Amino acid sequence: MDYSVSQDDKAWLEETYGKLSVKLSAECARIGSMIPYIPIDGHYHDVDTLEGLYWWTNGFWAGILWQMYHAAGDEAYRKAASGVEDRLDQALIGYEGLHHDVGFMWLHSAVANYRLTGNKDSRRRGLHAANLLAGRFNPAGKFIRAWNGDRTGWMIVDCMMNIPILYWASKETGDRRFSFIAQEHADTCRRIIVRDDGSCNHIAALNPDTGECLEYPGGQGFASGSSWSRGQAWGLYGFALSYRHTQKKEYLDTAKSIAHYVIANFALNDWLPLVDFRSPLKPLKYDSTAAMIASCGLLEIAAHVGEYEKPLYLNAALKILRACEKAFCNWNPEEDAVMGHGTGAYHSTGKDADVPIIYGDYFFVEAVLRLLGKDFLIW
Repeated sequence: MDYSVSQDDKAWLEETYGKLSVKLSAECARIGSMIPYIPIDGHYHDVDTLEGLYWWTNGFWAGILWQMYHAAGDEAYRKAASGVEDRLDQALIGYEGLHHDVGFMWLHSAVANYRLTGNKDSRRRGLHAANLLAGRFNPAGKFIRAWNGDRTGWMIVDCMMNIPILYWASKETGDRRFSFIAQEHADTCRRIIVRDDGSCNHIAALNPDTGECLEYPGGQGFASGSSWSRGQAWGLYGFALSYRHTQKKEYLDTAKSIAHYVIANFALNDWLPLVDFRSPLKPLKYDSTAAMIASCGLLEIAAHVGEYEKPLYLNAALKILRACEKAFCNWNPEEDAVMGHGTGAYHSTGKDADVPIIYGDYFFVEAVLRLLGKDFLIW
């Protein structure tokens, strides 16, 4: 889609893309097929999580590399991304450590590779991951269960961003059961997770035998009933993508409802992202990852609405991106990560509090490339 932006915004986008090219080229040369998460003292460390290759963010570096390969054509990006994909085979083989986030892991690695190069092994990996996600579907409650262990009735708003791998698998194979599962989950999420005012719960605990909602655990926000900003962003972008894949108007309407709630809350804080929109004013806690995801979701909505409605979503996305770039970005090519001030959860106090996080960079790259017409559909 051609996004009509002002000359000032166009200049900022071109300048930002130039900075990204310098920074990410340096990172690619430095870390190659490592699987980064959060830098320590300015540098990434390979698979630096307790869950190792099973960790849910492990596809995002590959996603950055494939986006930049598509935009710039540099073979170094392709080789590094392919190396990440090969390494993730051990997670598919191990299986038991995987959970609902296989979409994040293999859409950005294997499916991206297949879309850009036609690699048949990558297609196989993507379909394997899609079948694993479909296997988590609870037909009684009509939802995809989150995590593992004793949470058999839990669903989360995050999974709206994993179901695009099911839409892809459905189109790729001609087997509509994948799309049916994705839509059943989206319908349940609309009914149970999304509130009437456009805000979202993070988690819903359901009776796995009946689908009855039992409670709303607080999750990664401030508390039960609060408004975790990244959860709002997952819902915003996820429902917009479900509209793209199904053309069901109710999904676009839900994405708009969440977007209006999100825009109002961002505008109240100079377009910078609080971790939770319903939390104490002090201490002030930011999560730039929520802002980057929300920006991509707003651009997705803008692609599906009329010309007089489009500026609302496009301009909000640009305001968020520009405010966060000015406040949070590190453009030093000798240090890893671009977008700072990411926070894993409201009550985080350890290594994932107020730090750069790899998926913040991914969504920043996606948004900038999309506005310049240099991206490709990774979802």
